[in-house]
Amino acid sequence: MVKVFPCLWFDGNAEEAANFYATLLPDSHVDKVWRTPADTPSGPAGEVLTVDFTVGGQQFQGLNGGPDFEFNEAVSFVITCEDQAEVDRLWEGLTADGGEPGPCGWLKDRFGLSWQITPRRLDELLNDADSERARRVMEAMLKMSKIEVAELERAADAA
Repeated sequence: MVKVFPCLWFDGNAEEAANFYATLLPDSHVDKVWRTPADTPSGPAGEVLTVDFTVGGQQFQGLNGGPDFEFNEAVSFVITCEDQAEVDRLWEGLTADGGEPGPCGWLKDRFGLSWQITPRRLDELLNDADSERARRVMEAMLKMSKIEVAELERAADAA
């Protein structure tokens, strides 16, 4: 049993978000939907109060807490992708229906949650023993929104 996991504050759409996030990666699913047995500050008895869900093996809880708090970039979730196809699939899925692309592989999904969609190859190139190659990769990445592996490799190999 996981003892520590993030609880994400939603404004009435925790179940919708959990169902969406459960489609993103293998080992992702909604685990439990808990409906409140009494009226609460965020809604009447019978409404969804919390949703326990798993994304990529990581447990989360969504709380329908109301409009008092919103997500911001101080917290983001990083997904390390195996290849460009996975980057593209996740980028398209997370920016759909009102999500927003950001700089350097960052984006916000339609619920306002921030994600970093990062190809494994970026880490490899940034940690290249040749500091000049790593510098060129960093400079290329800083100009990107969605990370493009082919462009990173071209920058690394440029002379």
